[in-house]
Order: sequence, then C-alpha cells, then structure tokens
Amino acid sequence: MTADWSKDQGDDPYQRTRGSQTPPADREEPVGDPVVRGDERVTGEHADEAVQFDPDDPESLERAAETVAAFAENTAGAPDNVYMLRGAAACAALVRGEGSYKVAAERAGGEATVAFIRKWARVHDLPQSIRRHVAMGHIAPTAAKHIARVSGTARFDLAWAALDNDLTVREIRTLASEINDGNTVEEALDAHGIQLGEIPLQLPPHVYRELRRRAANEGVSPDQLVYRALDSEFRDH
Repeated sequence: MTADWSKDQGDDPYQRTRGSQTPPADREEPVGDPVVRGDERVTGEHADEAVQFDPDDPESLERAAETVAAFAENTAGAPDNVYMLRGAAACAALVRGEGSYKVAAERAGGEATVAFIRKWARVHDLPQSIRRHVAMGHIAPTAAKHIARVSGTARFDLAWAALDNDLTVREIRTLASEINDGNTVEEALDAHGIQLGEIPLQLPPHVYRELRRRAANEGVSPDQLVYRALDSEFRDH
C-alpha cells in the first residue's frame, strides 16, 4: 500500500499539520544516566548492573575515565550492544566533566583518542528511541555512530530507514556522508533505491477488514486512512 502524498498532503504531511512541533533529535535525559541500559524491558536481568556516570562527581568521573580507557581497548567486557552503550555513556560523561574532548582523551589515556571519544559521545547523545533499538540489537552500535553524524530529524529518518530496509553499516555510513554533503534524507535514500516511509503492518482481521472497507467506500488508499488515524493520535499526545 503506497499513497501519493504529493497530491493532497504536500511533501511532508505530518510537518504540515504539526507546524514546527518536531521530536527532539538529541538526548533529553541527563548525561550518563542509564535510562536505556537500566530499563529491564530492554536489557532484562542486566538492568540492575547498569552503571551511572555523573560528570559532576569526582569518583564517578574517575570511573568514567577508566571505562573509556578499557572501552577503547575493548577489554571492559563482552562486546555486546549494552556494553557499547555503557562505553558511549562514559565518553559523554567524561567530556562533560572535563569540558573538552582533548582533556577527556588525555585523562582516559591509552587508545582513547579525541576522535574515538567524540564518535561515541555522539551515540550517547542520540534520542532515546534510537538508543533503545541499539540496546535491543536492532541497530548495530557501529551503525549508530554514523546515524549520530547527522543532525535533526535526519537522525530519525536514517535510523528508521535502516530498520525497515536492513541496511548494512557500510550503507548507513554512505548515506550519512551524502546527507552531510547537503543532500536531504529522501534524496540520499532515493539515489540508492530506498523508499522512506514504507513499513509492513500486521493487523487483527477485524481491523484489517474495516480498514479495507472504509478505504473502498471513501475512495482512498488504506495508507491514507492509517495516516489520518496516526496523525490524529500523535497530535492528541
């Protein structure tokens, strides 16, 4: 089901109806807080092991420096996604506490370079919705580094396109570079034959039946009815 948004809704119908109300594309929670890592719905029994890095606490900052140093050498623990998010949190907290990437790298020492810390601190800065997919293994941490290179709603678009199209890390890296070179997300994706906004829906039979019936009676596509319902729901919340 593919609706032609350009005819009745404009190029971006959701933006048109909601004006300037766009979801925050950066982290909203305090730096170092294990918001995702400490959520048992995401990490299960490992949630209790989540470490908080407080950039304003000297002992916590020292722990962050040690974690960054070990993370850079990949010796802090099993290289799973939650481990990578912990390393990213330590990088961000260390930078916040020290006030600069250079000083943070000097304090961590070892293999922790400015470039390394900057890349992973940006992952910690991604919005929670994207970080959750990283923690659950839907988006590779190395792919998240490239998603974090872009800004604004392009972060969401690139992340969701990666999920819906099973994009590789290399493909995401290429797309991020093209977006940063001045292309819109849609232009970058279109150049690679990737459609933004397509998602499969599994509906209960009675809902599917009614969706098809109403769409036929109103002379619109099922996509447009789904759009109306979701747009109304999102505007009310």
